[in-house]
Amino acid sequence: MAALLGPGILLLAIQYARRRDRWEPKAPLPPWQGVGKPLGLTAIPGGVRVRFQGAELEAVFLGEDHLRLTWFPNEAVPSYALTEAGETSSFELEDQEGGYLLKTPRLALAVGEEGLTLWDGAGRLLWQETYPERSGRAWRHRVRLLPEERVLGLGERAYPLDRRGGVFRFWNQDPGGSYGSGEDPLYLSVPLWLSLKPAGECLAFYENSADGFADLRGGEALVGFLGGTFRYHLIPGPLEEALARYVRLTGLPPLPPRWALGFHYARWGLRTRKEVEEVVEGFLRRGLPLKAVHLDIDYMRGYRVFTVDEGRFPDLAGMVRAFGERGVRTVLILDPGVKAEKGFTPYEEGLREGVFCRLPSGEVFLGPVWPGLSAFPDFTDPRGRAWWGERLKGFLDMGISGFWLDMNEPALFAAWGEPIFPRSVRHSLEGQGGDHALAHNLYGFLMARASFEGFRKHAPHRRPFLLTRAGFAGVQGYAWAWTGDVESTWEGLKATLRALLGLSLSGVYWVGSDIGGFSGNPSPELYLRWFQLAAFTPFFRLHSARWTRRREPWRFGEEVLDGVRWAMAQRERLLPYLYTLAHRASQKGLPLLRPLFLQGGQPDGAGLEEAFLLGSDLLVAPVLEEGARAKRVPLPGGGWYPFGEDRILQGPKWVELPAPLKRIPLLVRAGSILPLLEEGGLSLHLYPEEGGAEGGLYWDEGDGEGPYRLDRFRLFPVEGGYRLLWEGEGEYPWPWEGVGLRLFGRRLWGAWVEGKVFPCQGERVLLPPFREALLEVEG
Repeated sequence: MAALLGPGILLLAIQYARRRDRWEPKAPLPPWQGVGKPLGLTAIPGGVRVRFQGAELEAVFLGEDHLRLTWFPNEAVPSYALTEAGETSSFELEDQEGGYLLKTPRLALAVGEEGLTLWDGAGRLLWQETYPERSGRAWRHRVRLLPEERVLGLGERAYPLDRRGGVFRFWNQDPGGSYGSGEDPLYLSVPLWLSLKPAGECLAFYENSADGFADLRGGEALVGFLGGTFRYHLIPGPLEEALARYVRLTGLPPLPPRWALGFHYARWGLRTRKEVEEVVEGFLRRGLPLKAVHLDIDYMRGYRVFTVDEGRFPDLAGMVRAFGERGVRTVLILDPGVKAEKGFTPYEEGLREGVFCRLPSGEVFLGPVWPGLSAFPDFTDPRGRAWWGERLKGFLDMGISGFWLDMNEPALFAAWGEPIFPRSVRHSLEGQGGDHALAHNLYGFLMARASFEGFRKHAPHRRPFLLTRAGFAGVQGYAWAWTGDVESTWEGLKATLRALLGLSLSGVYWVGSDIGGFSGNPSPELYLRWFQLAAFTPFFRLHSARWTRRREPWRFGEEVLDGVRWAMAQRERLLPYLYTLAHRASQKGLPLLRPLFLQGGQPDGAGLEEAFLLGSDLLVAPVLEEGARAKRVPLPGGGWYPFGEDRILQGPKWVELPAPLKRIPLLVRAGSILPLLEEGGLSLHLYPEEGGAEGGLYWDEGDGEGPYRLDRFRLFPVEGGYRLLWEGEGEYPWPWEGVGLRLFGRRLWGAWVEGKVFPCQGERVLLPPFREALLEVEG
């Protein structure tokens, strides 16, 4: 990418690569040494400390369903990922032949002669490992994998969702151009994996930000880290509950502003205010519901962060205000690099306040990025985070609604080798000090935290919207993520779905992609199929590189535009459902994007990536093959209605459904009630199973911390029809004129509320707010 900016940056990239290689001489690891056998133990609160010949192990129960294991000696790193420490739990300790047994009602840990074994409360095997080995700063261990066991998670990976057979690195890195299937590592690593086997499911989270690896090619997992604290947390399944427990441990995703659930547009290469205004006008004039426009690095003066090029973007505040009056929010990209230029105010301020990363010599570290040689805030220093947050005030006062954090792996321009900081660069790490080998994976995560805290300070009545390219465990508590510079191919589309589901299974719930891929020119068919997939992912954005052909939907012809209209219309209809899912995620840590196996009971031969769930009630079957006009869909157990249809399909089984170019298959779980926007108001789509249906709705002003309402709907079969109960809480008034009802599976004649009949008009009946309604059906 450096060559895109011309010979000046390319020369800097060559010079930097040479300096980095001098600063980082390659040294082999010392031989690996085992820790020996256990020699004895001492009781500590919630667990034990076990002595070995060459190490010590601390095993602590943080609740009946949570075991934390820490090996010593190690390099202590602040626990940035954890938002709750957890309270130690009581346990029973028993001597057994060759070791010890520690038990809570939900877990049992055996400390044996050769390793550790963990069972759940029902006696099912969850985890079996041999004792670890050390090599200088590094630790590694081996965990047994059963032949039928699947391994999921590990953050953002362009690899099949079942990670068995792969080797992965925990090291955030810009792949240096568009990536496709199999590229590793990528931008956002989370050292978490989920074990899925017929009996006994388990989540393992390594609380370690250092360079690490997971080798899953054989009958065991070899997992290690080249520094930091060798600490890991084990939580038993079911996997959805374990994932929610992990998210509560590392940070619940905050409720986003409601506008963020709509469609976003971005393009690198819109170089003037006029070009941006023309694009926004193009969407609005065609009735395409645009909710946000993102400005890439083109708006800056010479790519300098915290600046605006007034020549090309005059009166940016006026543009932001005009867009806001038409319902379009403005989001600005921010890169961490601060141009090292005498007289450039942010650079001069950063030098005075001492907030930049430094070399071991004490000199400020400079690396080449878009504006040239730049300094980089140390986000592991509270002063650095506060300094960065203060820089957001001017943009927030201008009316900017969110920030897009890029290049924060952190990435540099290097002519060869890894495009990163030298590992010797020093970081504060909250005052204790450490090198970049420990802080690298934390950089994007802590940039998001600094931005979040600055946003909350300077715009306290608004909910922060932040989008980040890089992160670490816990980033979901501050920012959304997208899958970066994926290639514009059908394989890129498949890699995108894998990455999205992998991130969701790693606790990063608010995820999306660049529709059509980042740097190529998708065919009209690929563009539309990508648009259809993206409409049912949490983050819905069109974005592409400046050298690609323009991507606005009307440039692909009427057939594609019609298909885009359908996808955008479904997204708008689903807004109440999505907002309710967002609230549940923020309160309970439940994922939005879910693989089908979380629903239970898949048909034989079903893979993990043919379809996915949005929430628990909507099954999405994207078309991932060129030329396909039908889709074989694996239905989980239970009943499933094709969206908007009266017929019901029973799973688990495979079904083939039509997938014309302008549509993809959608199915709704029998027993659910979907809240949708229709005909200017809210409608409840009732999809009953034998015992009825239930659903919920969360609603509020859409931003800020004001009053809310939380409604619950329950449908019960009665003679002649159904009984629908409505229970609500909260002080926010019902914002629509009554509520519409549509019943699927049987024909609805009308409804009775407080003795008054409301006939069905077409397929829908409109009712005033009620506590109980009786629905009369045909037959």
